Amino acid sequence: MSGKRNPRSGQKFEEFLAEEGLLEEVTTGAMKRVLAWEIARLMKAQRLSKAELAKRMRTSRAALDRLLDPRNSSVTLHTMGRAAAALGRRLDVRFVKAA
Repeated sequence: MSGKRNPRSGQKFEEFLAEEGLLEEVTTGAMKRVLAWEIARLMKAQRLSKAELAKRMRTSRAALDRLLDPRNSSVTLHTMGRAAAALGRRLDVRFVKAA
């Protein structure tokens, strides 16, 4: 090994992402994956098919598939709210202080 010290040694992952300009994108993607996972979990717990949930939301199966796609981050709050209501839930969105 050479005597060179890694300049990122001991750096927090969030700090690295922020320095690289990726923190917001990564955080948003992670939130969408969690929301998609939570909707799928609630559907399974309530034994709801995609067709039934789409009917309750008054939307198409294709729109529901986009909502459940963890890589698709172009989902509106309105759609998320309709999904929550169709699952007997309420969507709660908050601003929290940045770390």
